[in-house]
Amino acid sequence: MEVINTIGRRKTAVARIFVKPGTGNITVNKRDYKEYFPAETLQVVVNQPLAVTDQLGKLDIIVNVKGGGVAGQAEAVRHALSRALCEQDAEQRPALKKEGFLTRDPRMVERKKPGRAKARKRFQFSKR
Repeated sequence: MEVINTIGRRKTAVARIFVKPGTGNITVNKRDYKEYFPAETLQVVVNQPLAVTDQLGKLDIIVNVKGGGVAGQAEAVRHALSRALCEQDAEQRPALKKEGFLTRDPRMVERKKPGRAKARKRFQFSKR
């Protein structure tokens, strides 16, 4: 198997991922993923596609991720990794699809509107 290259997105985060056979090293922006995502929950999010497809410890993964916050970045990595696993083996697709890892989450931050404090919040109203 050669190197598989895919892209995953979430909110404003974009993850470019390179997957090849190896020993299970996951590198995010030239750092170990446990160092880049110190929260246990975010590490679990990154590993979810590997756990579903029984690929933990079998692939070396190199990720370049930018934009957004750490949670959005972790979910962008999950999306990219899921796409790469489908490209590697098409039989993995139903399991990943069932978990919802292949669906690009379309929810984005709503823009601030003029005459309002935030996107929906109004300024305080007073009759007099």
